[in-house]
Amino acid sequence: MDELKHKILGLLHKQGPKIPSMGFSDANYHFSKGDNLSINSKTVTESDRPADQDILESIQAAYFAVTDDFDICRFELSKLPDVLDCDQIQRDFKLLKQQHQVVSKKVLQLILEHQNSCNEEFQKILQVLDTLKETLSMCSQGRLELAVAEKQLASTLSVLSNHRKRKRAQNLLDNLNTIKTLYRTDHRLQELLNEENYAGAIELLQECQTAAHTYKHFNCVAALTNKLQETLEFTEEQLDRVLAQMCYYFDDTRYSKLQAAFRLLGKTQLAVDHLHMHYISAIYNTALNIVHVYVQNPEINGDVNDGSGKKPYKNLCLSVEQENFIPCLIDLCKSLFKIVLSYYSLVKWHNKHDCDEGEKDGNLEDNFNKQYIKQKLEHNLVKIWQDVESKVSSLLLNSDLASYKFEQFVQVLGVVHRLIEVGEEFCGSKSEELQESIKKQSFNYFKNYHAQRIEELKIFLENESWEICPVKHTFDILQLQEFKSMRHVLRNYKKASLAYTNSPDCCSSNHSQDGSSVVTGNYFIRFSEHGTPFDSKLEETLIEEDILAFDDDGPGYFSEDSEEENEELSKDYVDEYAGELNGQNAKREKHQNIQQRSPILTNTTLTVLRQMGNYLQMSRLLQPIAFDIIMCMAQLYDFYLYYVHSFFTIDLTISSNSLYSLSLNSTLKRIQEDLYENNERHVALSDQVDLTVPEKLHGLAQRIVGVESLIFLSKQYSSLQGYLEFLVPPQNKIILQQFFTQSIGSAADLRRPIYMSVVAKVFDLRQILVSMSKINWEVKDVMSQHNTYIDVILREIQIFTMRLEQISSKVHISTDVYKSLWENAAHIITHTLVQGYSDAKKCSNGGRALMQLDFTQFLLKFEKISGMRPVPHREYVENYVKAYYLPENELEKWIKEHSEYSSKHLFGLVSCMCQNNKKSRQRLFQVIEDIEKSASVPR
Repeated sequence: MDELKHKILGLLHKQGPKIPSMGFSDANYHFSKGDNLSINSKTVTESDRPADQDILESIQAAYFAVTDDFDICRFELSKLPDVLDCDQIQRDFKLLKQQHQVVSKKVLQLILEHQNSCNEEFQKILQVLDTLKETLSMCSQGRLELAVAEKQLASTLSVLSNHRKRKRAQNLLDNLNTIKTLYRTDHRLQELLNEENYAGAIELLQECQTAAHTYKHFNCVAALTNKLQETLEFTEEQLDRVLAQMCYYFDDTRYSKLQAAFRLLGKTQLAVDHLHMHYISAIYNTALNIVHVYVQNPEINGDVNDGSGKKPYKNLCLSVEQENFIPCLIDLCKSLFKIVLSYYSLVKWHNKHDCDEGEKDGNLEDNFNKQYIKQKLEHNLVKIWQDVESKVSSLLLNSDLASYKFEQFVQVLGVVHRLIEVGEEFCGSKSEELQESIKKQSFNYFKNYHAQRIEELKIFLENESWEICPVKHTFDILQLQEFKSMRHVLRNYKKASLAYTNSPDCCSSNHSQDGSSVVTGNYFIRFSEHGTPFDSKLEETLIEEDILAFDDDGPGYFSEDSEEENEELSKDYVDEYAGELNGQNAKREKHQNIQQRSPILTNTTLTVLRQMGNYLQMSRLLQPIAFDIIMCMAQLYDFYLYYVHSFFTIDLTISSNSLYSLSLNSTLKRIQEDLYENNERHVALSDQVDLTVPEKLHGLAQRIVGVESLIFLSKQYSSLQGYLEFLVPPQNKIILQQFFTQSIGSAADLRRPIYMSVVAKVFDLRQILVSMSKINWEVKDVMSQHNTYIDVILREIQIFTMRLEQISSKVHISTDVYKSLWENAAHIITHTLVQGYSDAKKCSNGGRALMQLDFTQFLLKFEKISGMRPVPHREYVENYVKAYYLPENELEKWIKEHSEYSSKHLFGLVSCMCQNNKKSRQRLFQVIEDIEKSASVPR
């Protein structure tokens, strides 16, 4: 505003003196009416004058120029035309007058508005002027006084000046020494880092950074600050490298130094995060490198790599050759175990230090860091183990194990089983991915393996001579090489199972879940210093079995002694034979004492036992499919049972349901259906086995070996029942128990039908019945002498006994076998007697007494020869004979109560008793027919 004011004032002053009079008067000019404006007038008054604001806006911009060389007059004159027009000049003059009037008015108005402010500012200027005068006076006085002091205190001021200079020099020297120390820090840092004193290095760096910040006004220190920052970053990188090394071998001392350093840096949480990434990288790189080593031609079978010249891990697994798979798997598990052991030691270190520092009062930040680290470490346990699982599972799934030998496959199972145990101890993981991988491989392998074992069993059965395989009397299945790794398991699984169940922390138990070893587990303690669980061979060392028995003193089981019939067989009198029999019984007992201690088993039985050991090993190591394996092991037994029955009952001439128990019938039917469904080929008895020689009792020795070896096999299965039930899931135990109840429980039931095949051929039943049909049962008096058919039967019994004695010198005949043989003999003879008695057309009371006499004579001699009291099935004959004495009115009730007799037997009984009463005979015949019809109706 002041500038505008000065410009306007300058414009007014530049108008200068008025134009002098040129000697003309106004009359010389002619003005139009109403134009009364005078050149010298200072105001313009018109009724149509524009508004002030419009006039201000009409002022040309040149009038507001701030340049000093601007000339208003010349500016107006320059606008005049070459030919002057007085009217136009008057109008321009009038316009300028109006503009000047408005501007003056505006300036005056502004001056009036700011007059008070101007006065106030002017007063301030006056005050500043007074203050300057006082200051000038004080400075003048001071100078005068300084001049006096300079003259009077010159030496004292010099001392003060020098002291100030000294202090400044000392400060400068201290700064230079500090800067020198800072520059020498790098060397000391390297020494501390080489000594692994990371905390000391960090402290030194932090002190240097603090000092550098203090002296940052020096240019050299500013440059040093950047260098210290770079050194700090390098130190952190070195700490991270050392931290990565902890993944392969955990060192308590080094890790403690690292933690102290990270604590100083305030990066303990970040260190744990980095550590997890290092472990993941370590697992991946270790697996990749190990598998890469075992790939013979890594450049083949895959062009894609991971940037390091190596193929992706899965592609490498596909390239591992079969002969290199097991070494590769073991090395992989060893290396991964070391990484897992390192992490386990890491967690243990933190738990220990947290306990040691638990009593100390920590600040909130420290407690938060500890809680974060603890949660992070526990959470990463499962993640790390999942990575380990993934690497091993990839190697398993991308390998073909179908053609492996059993020992090799069991070795693979052992390695994987041990790794699963490590995972359970490490983080409580069940290793589902790993179990699923080995489960898939095992299904494929075991399917082929079991099919081969079935074919092998068929070949053994077809070529089996059914002779005893001589083993020591102390023979036990645990002595077999295939059971060597199972000995401790079978002896301790109950105790291990109880310990596992009652343990508050199953993963920390010293017992494995299957009782494989009392030292199973604690891998991270046992191998904390050196070694791994996979260093030693997992399969048992092969040793020579010592199970066979060789007796050079006594006769062999199948000696070639003379098989001629003893002359005693031709004797007619049983009494004379009985005395000789006692001496032979003594000899037989002596020989039996030697044989009875040794179990009866065949080469086929021994083969099945060996396969049981193999199947048990796989069941223990493959618990997810243990039930399927055990059922296949049961199938081996079923095949053996079925073909023993098929071989040795093919010539059974007696058809009777009483020979077969319900469990044996259902077992044979079930096995036959399985064979039909699986289209199994028929297996025939070996040509070496002859079941037609009467002198050898139609192959009784081979039949005994076959049946008793099966019973021995069933006992071995029964001894394993508890452990097998322990392996299978609860929902499958009922199926397993059904197998033991039916298949295993019915093994001894095979004695009756198989031994009956022999006994039925020993006695000439047709001749006996013919002899009985010639007897007159309608006698009046009871004779004191029994009929001759009894002597025929007893003579055949004598022959059977002698031949049985000869066989017992070759094959031990146990008490159970003797009992079964004589029960079968009693069974067939008693039924033959009833059959003969029922053929009688007529029978008197004397005839009935004669029947009782004959049977009593038979019982006395049979008991003496067989040693069986009472004779089995004697009631069968006695009740039938006694039925002849019943009144007719009671006979019907007796017939209904005794369903053990056939319709023919009952018809014969009724015919004899009611031969003179046709009506009663017809009535009882109808009762028998009704009973027969009701029995034939299926229920």
